[in-house]
Parts: sequence; C-alpha cells; structure tokens
Amino acid sequence: MATSGFSVLAIALTLGALAAFWLYHAPGPKARQGADTTVILRHGASVAEISSDLEQAGVVGAAPVFAALTEISGVGRKLKAGEYDFPSRASIADILNKLKNGKIVRHFVTLPEGITSDAVAEVLMNDPILTGSAPTPPEGAVLPETYGVERGEDRSAVLQRMMAARDKLLAELWAARRPDLPYKTPEEAVTLASIVEKETALADERPRIAGLFINRLKKGMRLESDPTIIYGLTRGRPLGHGIRVSEMQTPTPYNTYQIAGLPPGPIANPGKDALAAALQPADTQELYFVADGTGGHVFASTFEEHQKNVQRWRQIEAQASAAAGRR
Repeated sequence: MATSGFSVLAIALTLGALAAFWLYHAPGPKARQGADTTVILRHGASVAEISSDLEQAGVVGAAPVFAALTEISGVGRKLKAGEYDFPSRASIADILNKLKNGKIVRHFVTLPEGITSDAVAEVLMNDPILTGSAPTPPEGAVLPETYGVERGEDRSAVLQRMMAARDKLLAELWAARRPDLPYKTPEEAVTLASIVEKETALADERPRIAGLFINRLKKGMRLESDPTIIYGLTRGRPLGHGIRVSEMQTPTPYNTYQIAGLPPGPIANPGKDALAAALQPADTQELYFVADGTGGHVFASTFEEHQKNVQRWRQIEAQASAAAGRR
C-alpha cells in the first residue's frame, strides 16, 4: 500500500511537472490587433500586478497561471519595468525572458550637428515619449547624437546624459589637443568648433577651416564668420534672407566682423567632427575661404587670391539668379 501511494504521488508530480513545462513553453494568445502587443509595466509593480496587466492586454491567457510559473521559475524578483512589445502567441518562457533581461522598446531622440540649445529644448519638450521638463542648456553644452530613451523617461535626465556625453568627449579631445592652439580653456575650443560646424556641412573641410580660423586668431585678424552675425541677431534662428550689409555692421557680442577674437561663447552645439577639428586642426597657411557653388569652399592664403575666388563666386551667384529668372 505504501509503495502504491508513493507511485501515485510520483505520477502526480510527474504529470504536474509536465503540465507546468507545457504551460511554460506553449504558445500564448493571439494578439488582438496586429502582430505585436505593447504593454507598459510600471516601476515597483508586483508579480501579481504584472500578471494582471499582461492578462488585460491579452498577452497571457490567465494571470494566476503566469504568476505561478513566474514564481516557480525563480525570476519573480528579476522582472524589469518598462515598455515591451510582445509578439502574437508568445510563450510564457519568451515573455519572462524579455522581462528578466529588460528587452524594452527603445525610442530615439536625434540632435543634428550644429543644433542650437534653444532647439535642443524644443526637441525634448516636443517628444511625446518623455515626461517632465528640461531647461534650455548652455549653448555648446550638448553633444549632437542619437540617444536611446525609454517611454516615460524624465526630460531633464535625458538632457543630463546629452551634456555628460559632451563633457566626456571634450575631456578626451582636450587632453590630446595640438599643443600650439590659442585656447585658454576647453570652452574656447567649443566656441571655435561651433563656428566651424556652422560654416560647413562637409566633414573633410572642418579641420581645414579650423586651421584657417586659428591662423587668423594667431595673427590678430577678425574671424569674419557669417554664422556669428546670425547668432548675434536671432540666437541662430534663420534670418529668412541673405545677410544684409546693415546686419554685418550691427554690433553684437557675437558679430566677428565687428569684434576681435572669439565671441563670448558657442553659437551652436558642435558635433564630434567639429570638436575634433578645433583641437586637431589641419596644418595650413590659409586665411580665407568662400563658397565654390558645389556645397564646399575654395581656400586662399593671400587676400589677392581670395578676391579672385570671391569674383568667381559672384559670377556663379549671378548665373544662378539669371537662370532662376528665366524659369
């Protein structure tokens, strides 16, 4: 009789284990809409609450079963909060694997190179994924890049990551900088990098333009950079027209046609290439550059050569204007 009782118990335990194994790996419910179901699990949620949320979303068939298998598998304390996408008919094993490893849905915020800090604040405040508020950071304090963010993440926390990324990169570049540069502080390098960033969209031109501006600084020449005029007038927002002579002559702290040396701070947030160019500029004797009509620039070491380049550019502009008038 005892042997028979043990046999029954063994069979029951075996059947229970097989049932649990089947429930653990069996396909779950079909998604109610589409191929995936999105569920947001809050921080601090219990296994019971998570199980209930998944049942209500149609990801699992029965919350008590999911909760029991979660505890049996020993991962109850390892489940991570966040936003998840679960494919249709995902098994409990697959669901728990996602929750245990924190395979949350990743969203992204992209800051283009040369974005102003006013625009950075606008990007963060207009992103519906994020929460809270973020102040406008100091100009040049953010590293333009694509950042992964979580739904519900605080905007100020995201901004701090963006600023920390710039600080880390700047410290590395400053430590490896060329020794003969005319900067007293890393922030002065950021200021020049921001001007370089706004002067060209071509990565291979940035070290050359940085070297040219450094030559002008060393010689006591004004930088005469058009983007500094715009920043002084509008904080970097487009003028809506070409720069006028009156605007070139308007004194602002940033107008490098009117002031000597660097402006008081950056005019944008420079990207990695521009920062690197400002701290490892090209070794050049050039002092002047002007647009070449193809999206790049033509460079010169003497004013006479520069004047010839300017004349060619004006001819290109005149031809383009005439062609537009004939359309």
